Amino acid sequence: MQFIDQAEIEVQAGNGGDGVVAFRREKYVPAGGPSGGNGGRGGSIFLKASERLQTLLDFKYARYFKADNGKRGGSNNCTGASGKDLEIEVPCGTIVYDLDREETIADLVQPSQIICIAKGGKGGLGNKCFLSNQNRAPEQALPGLDGEQYRLRLELKLLAEVGIIGLPNAGKSTLISSLSSARPKIANYPFTTLIPNLGVVRKPSGDGTVFADIPGLIAGAHAGIGLGHEFLRHIERTRLLVHLVDSTADNPLADYRIIQAELAAYGKGLSDRQQIIALNKLDAIDAELQDFLTAEFATITDSPIFAVSAVTRSGLDLLLQSIWQHLDELQEKPTAIAI
Repeated sequence: MQFIDQAEIEVQAGNGGDGVVAFRREKYVPAGGPSGGNGGRGGSIFLKASERLQTLLDFKYARYFKADNGKRGGSNNCTGASGKDLEIEVPCGTIVYDLDREETIADLVQPSQIICIAKGGKGGLGNKCFLSNQNRAPEQALPGLDGEQYRLRLELKLLAEVGIIGLPNAGKSTLISSLSSARPKIANYPFTTLIPNLGVVRKPSGDGTVFADIPGLIAGAHAGIGLGHEFLRHIERTRLLVHLVDSTADNPLADYRIIQAELAAYGKGLSDRQQIIALNKLDAIDAELQDFLTAEFATITDSPIFAVSAVTRSGLDLLLQSIWQHLDELQEKPTAIAI
């Protein structure tokens, strides 16, 4: 499935039906009077959050949505039929922006959460509504009002409690595949991960926690260099970050600082998000180097540090215990997460 996390669409609610001019003409009913009905209401457009969708792929080709117009009124005081409302499903975690007013309209997080994004136009009044003592035979009616029309940008931010970050080839995809049933594409090439991968990791209590493997960042990612900048938004909602560092790299500490600098440059509180440092590829280094790296990292960060091997699963149990502990603490003290 192709992963699309941004889309621009146009929505047009239905126009209201016109009111009509009509008079009651029946045998044995003299001076029947005006009987023109009102027009029907135009259909409105709603956006609904759905767990069934994981991407905005549906909006890659279908970009224009229009609800039905209301029907014009009829004689004998008959009101026109209302236009059918249109309901559009979007993935949970979708933020809706008004492109013209440059403002956020809604943040659809909860499953089945629904908002009216464009209201249908009201139906016009028929001539029966203009009857008065001064005007016993009105010959005027009003047209229906236009429905609301907007240009919108949809932006998907994944709903995950734990985000796994790091440079390309740090082993993020391998880690999430070891912790969960997710099976991302894994290979020894830069930018193998082209899309965020989600995996559900079970707590000892049996509850599921969503982990997100974010595509590798490089220096300058916040300014549009590389691929990772496209997905930095997906860790804005996470409560905890697991920073995976390749312990076999030439300079693991420099790699760590690159990611920290990108988080700070991107802003939106990412650099203040709680982190756990995981020195990966423990199976490829000796104990002496492992102790040296752990000591060096302890001098530059207060975050908990773990040595793990995503391939052999060594150290993952201790890492998970720390993750559950931090999430429980954050649950008691909610973290402010930007939309």
